[in-house]
Parts: sequence; C-alpha cells; structure tokens
Amino acid sequence: MITVGIITVSDKCSRGVRIDESGPAIRETVQNAGWSVSDYTIVPDEADKIQSEMVRMADEENIDLILTTGGTGLAPRDVTPEATMEVIQREIPGLTEAMRVKTMENAPAAILSRSVAGTRGKSIIINLPGSPAAVKENLEAILGVLPHGLEILQGKMGDHAK
Repeated sequence: MITVGIITVSDKCSRGVRIDESGPAIRETVQNAGWSVSDYTIVPDEADKIQSEMVRMADEENIDLILTTGGTGLAPRDVTPEATMEVIQREIPGLTEAMRVKTMENAPAAILSRSVAGTRGKSIIINLPGSPAAVKENLEAILGVLPHGLEILQGKMGDHAK
C-alpha cells in the first residue's frame, strides 16, 4: 500500500485563523485510491519549515508520496516550489506539466502555478495548489501513474530494478 504524507502550507492555517480544507481534500482523494495517509501537518509559508517536514517524511518516516498544498502561486510568501527544489534530488517535470494542462481546461489561471515534483530517496514529492477543488483536479491528472513511478523508484519493477 502506498503511504502518503500531507503538508499544508499556509500562514493562516498554521496560526489557526483558517481551517485547512485542502489537506482533507488530499486525504479523501488518496484514500479513495486505496492509499494510506500516514502523516499530516500544517506549516507556515516559510521555506525552512517546509523543507524540514519534507526531509522528515522522506528520510525518517520513509513515506512513499509526499503531497504539499499551498504556496505555489505568485504571492511574495509563496515559497513552496523553492523549498521543494532545495530538497528533491531529481525533478519530474512531466507530473506538473500534466497537472497544469489538465486544470487549464477549467481554470486558465492554472498556467501560473509554479508547482514542482521530484524525488528524494525513494519518495516522490509533489506540490499541489491551495484550493480543495484544484487539489482534486490536479491529483486526478496524475493519480494513475504514481504507483508505477513509485515501483520504478523503489526498485520493485523487474527490469527497472538495478
């Protein structure tokens, strides 16, 4: 079973001023896919805190799939992509390209998303937008390929295992 870690990036949610709706939207979507959420946290829009949670989930908790929500736009405090680039070892641009193409059909502003996806060790890390609807739409675009990607990354795929 695929294990999932969720990191909600939001100043307001981390202070308790706003209720996180995107993290639960991720939880619902991945659980409907038969995956298990093994970690969930909320952090402010601060690169060091975002990085620290990604590293903890990948390196210490050995979580398969780490999904962030929030901080991928153009606002000055939107630093999730930069934090992610510091943590990942290899980028997977096809995932974010597919997410942008799919969501542009309903929301042309989706092209402004700066989401990043990549690997760290045997984990895949993907940035998702901050709205619950966009989270679901983005995940729908890539959900089907993630098990295969994880099998290859983790050496569970026959000829791909080296």
